[in-house]
Amino acid sequence: MAVRKNQANLTATEKRTFVNALLELKRTGVYDGFVRTHDQFIMSDRDDSDRVGHRSPSFLPWHRRFLIQFEQELQKVDPSITLPYWDWTVDRSVNSSIFGADFMGGNGRSRDAQVTTGPFAYSTGKWNINVQAENSPFLQREMGAAGTLPTRAQVDAVLAMPVYDTAPWNSASEGSFRNYLEGWRGAGRVHNNVHVWMGGHMATGVSPNDPVFWLHHAHIDKLWSDWQRMHPSSAYLPAAGTANVVDLNDTMRPWNNVTPAQMLDHSTYYTYA
Repeated sequence: MAVRKNQANLTATEKRTFVNALLELKRTGVYDGFVRTHDQFIMSDRDDSDRVGHRSPSFLPWHRRFLIQFEQELQKVDPSITLPYWDWTVDRSVNSSIFGADFMGGNGRSRDAQVTTGPFAYSTGKWNINVQAENSPFLQREMGAAGTLPTRAQVDAVLAMPVYDTAPWNSASEGSFRNYLEGWRGAGRVHNNVHVWMGGHMATGVSPNDPVFWLHHAHIDKLWSDWQRMHPSSAYLPAAGTANVVDLNDTMRPWNNVTPAQMLDHSTYYTYA
């Protein structure tokens, strides 16, 4: 069984293997395909119209499928790889090991937010930004310039919410575990605030340009898994017949062959350490 680990516990070899696989997917163009897909969906997902990947009940199963697909591409490079997760309730500093030169690299420089350290620095010639939110060919970060990283107490408050989602099934939903985890409501603004705190490309629709995206969303997926274990009788909602959102047994674009129901149990793909 594949095991997704906390990035803080990766060995030097595991970090190097993961980074090298990311660079290989970037070299072949596979990586940029994932950036395009995410951008297309985040730009089209709206509160008052058809929504699939964001602002909707399928936010969590959509991203679970997205991460599985990306993980499988990494495993074509090296079968030993699983996506690590970044627990930003613990590793909360620009000086945390995740941002070391041997892994994700550091913050962007002040004048243009360009990341100049680590394997994804523009100077390496291996990480040009081809799917752009603006005309910058280099990865950008502005960590801590806006937003705040959620605390453990804020996350625990969201995990305690017993109802998966509520009408109107968008960013206005109150009492919705999904919406509070996604970050449209609640003190921590959990998922969204991490994107804002990272800044640069992570604060845009082309956020997967920053490899930190995958570690952040692996943690969001882990939190959903934790919630599922804590609330075994709480079902995915809505079940059926709901306009503009993906019901339990509806297929999700762009795959059109997978439903939220099929994404509820990740144990056939991976577990978390």
